[in-house]
Amino acid sequence: MPLLADTSSIITNQFSLFFIAFLLATTFSFLLAPVFRWIALRYNILDHPSSNIKTHQQSTPYLGGCAIALAFILSLTISRYLSDYPPGLLRPIQGIFFGGFLVFLLGLVDDIVLGGLSYKKKFLIQIAASSVLLFYGIHIQFAQPRWLAFILTVIWITGVMNAVNIIDIMDGLAAGTALIAALAFLFISLPTEQFYVNLTAGALAGACFGFLPYNFSKNQKMFMGDTGSLFIGFILGSLSLGTSYTTFHNAGVLAPILILGVPIYDTFFVMYLRYKKGMSPFLGSKDHFALRLEKMGLDRAYIVSLAIYTTLFLSTCAWLTTIIWFWWAVTIYAVILILAISISYWLSKVKID
Repeated sequence: MPLLADTSSIITNQFSLFFIAFLLATTFSFLLAPVFRWIALRYNILDHPSSNIKTHQQSTPYLGGCAIALAFILSLTISRYLSDYPPGLLRPIQGIFFGGFLVFLLGLVDDIVLGGLSYKKKFLIQIAASSVLLFYGIHIQFAQPRWLAFILTVIWITGVMNAVNIIDIMDGLAAGTALIAALAFLFISLPTEQFYVNLTAGALAGACFGFLPYNFSKNQKMFMGDTGSLFIGFILGSLSLGTSYTTFHNAGVLAPILILGVPIYDTFFVMYLRYKKGMSPFLGSKDHFALRLEKMGLDRAYIVSLAIYTTLFLSTCAWLTTIIWFWWAVTIYAVILILAISISYWLSKVKID
């Protein structure tokens, strides 16, 4: 009985700290967003609807990603000193900080420089940032030999970064999806020996939540830009590697793919359609699932809500795959895959400009 009581107390204390990290990040993000919006307007750091792949009608301030990143960092820094965990237990956060800083600079330069950076330069810096995590013990655990695990880790982190960046095409789509995904990673790994996962997830969820009112606002609207979407993708990819997901069987290792299913789906969907058109998969187009749904007559608020609820549903399925019988988990994956393919076929028939 005392053991159960101690375990319950540990979980309660952990959850309180994670909740504090969430509240701090929400507050900082909400307060910092208008500051960076003013800076963006002052120095003309705006997203102009200057090409046919842009979906907004008016020039809109960037730098919302700066508010998200700084809120995330401040929240984790303060939360660290509110905990009594040994420094070694939180060492992975240092890796996330250093790698995240590289990604932050990449996104900021890409937002500020006219025309942005080439995709080749972006990939090189993303690979470098992903590699930083390896030195701090953050990598895929189930793959062997170790060099293969390292390669897959870099591919995974780089892929998630770009997947979140790809869905940042509607107000609230990237931030809302990331909010639910971060909370899913928090709860699916609570309690966990990898304490940094939940602390990081709580801070990221709060940073996204605090930014959303400005992303949805008509009078105070701002975009997160690549600074935000790439940074969020890096953090999500990093914290997804901190839990084994294999308490009952190995099928659970695919759980992160379900949690991040919406951005991953759109990435492969868009790349496939661009390939069919003979286009480079790294060049922009309007082939996104969200824009095709809009072309069918759905309004943007409904589409964003649909993406958020889908992320919630997929996250629930991800949790189930870690606790149920192996073949039931396989069945869940198979059904979701069939649904994804069917929806892709249906959406591909929608004519887009």
